[in-house]
Amino acid sequence: MLILEANENGCYMKGKILQMLKVAGEVVSGEVLSCGLGISRVSVWKHVRKLQALGYDIVSTPKGYRLAGSPDALFPWAFPGRETRVHYVPETTSTMNTAREMARNGCPHMSVVVAGRQKEGRGRLRRVWLSPLGGLYFTMVLRPEIPAELTSRVNFFASIILARVLRESYGIDAKVKWPNDILVNGEKLCGMLSEMEAEAGMASFVNIGIGINVNNDPRPKEQGATSLKKLLGRRVFRAEVLTAFLDAFESHFTLGALDDVVAEWKRYSMTIGQQVRIVTTRETTEGLAEDVDENGALLLKLSDGTRKRIICGDCFQ
Repeated sequence: MLILEANENGCYMKGKILQMLKVAGEVVSGEVLSCGLGISRVSVWKHVRKLQALGYDIVSTPKGYRLAGSPDALFPWAFPGRETRVHYVPETTSTMNTAREMARNGCPHMSVVVAGRQKEGRGRLRRVWLSPLGGLYFTMVLRPEIPAELTSRVNFFASIILARVLRESYGIDAKVKWPNDILVNGEKLCGMLSEMEAEAGMASFVNIGIGINVNNDPRPKEQGATSLKKLLGRRVFRAEVLTAFLDAFESHFTLGALDDVVAEWKRYSMTIGQQVRIVTTRETTEGLAEDVDENGALLLKLSDGTRKRIICGDCFQ
């Protein structure tokens, strides 16, 4: 599979050129760019031509170059400092498939696969996650040194971080629905999926796949869904959303943080205390969502007064 710009130096140079043009806000000569980057003016020209071909509105003048506009792009150089860990694919079956292959091949902790669109995006219980252009679809490869039975806590941690970012950066009332969906005003904004592999009882990797409706409109086929564009009344740069999430995740992800993650998750929960219907591949169960235990299982009180522990499933309220 083609992963754009595997060349680390190429990513770095393109990112630096864009940064220099953005900071200047005016025409920057090829000579200034050449000296600042330590490369020839011909190399600068080649990088600029590639950026222009990828949708960056860089105006070429006799005096140099000026950045007039940037596309809503997810190229590696859009994530300064993470160029070697962010792997962009314009189109893929699923970022989870690509990330699984990378994880098995030894990619480092916090590697990220991000796609322009997915042809076979999936949600829980083998459901299809529609992945049209304009949405943000990515999978993180994590390597926490924890027992396999504790990996569900990583999912809860990711959903807390994403809810916080949406609240603090975009001012929307993001809430979590068990197990890991994020809703705003009762409408689904984000879905999350995870998978892991273990060896000798310890997690080898945990992959967290996230789909966020950003500039796409999910409503024609997904009733009860919403997007950042609809909520904010404007387009949002997807790289901005992903950067904010990765910054917050990396800043707060520690093994100690996982100890209290479920208690923290409950602060944002819209599930606890509600009558719910849980659908799994084997059965459907209805009851009152009383609590979530320390490993993320939902505790239901059934109509006959008995209680049931649900480990996984789709939750409808």
